[in-house]
Amino acid sequence: MASAASSKLPDHVRRAAELSLERKAQDVVVLDLRGISSATDFFVLASGSSDVQVRSIAEFVRRESSKDGARPDHVEGLRGGTWVLLDYIDMVVHVFHRQAREFYQLETLWGDAPRVEFGEDGSVAESSPAP
Repeated sequence: MASAASSKLPDHVRRAAELSLERKAQDVVVLDLRGISSATDFFVLASGSSDVQVRSIAEFVRRESSKDGARPDHVEGLRGGTWVLLDYIDMVVHVFHRQAREFYQLETLWGDAPRVEFGEDGSVAESSPAP
């Protein structure tokens, strides 16, 4: 069931986060970049514990999203598996190997963005950007 926090997200953004969780992604977070960035409206961030899992999460999100009519405009990193980027123009899905996510720290770089965190247990929590 969608919480108040996740219901504020567009359906395709919430769906990408939920699809990531279906493949056992960890630390799934949506950053709302509207009004902060002209490049995209949302980042969906997810972590996998191995290159195989990172590719599996990204391929699953891409395949299942296409069934809903959403196809990425651009895909990067699928072969490598340490950081896969699915660019849907208004949403960019980043699936990281845990170490790559810690290194690039997109949550810190975009620390002023409101965030919605998706727990592995299905819980959803919204938080405001840091002051």
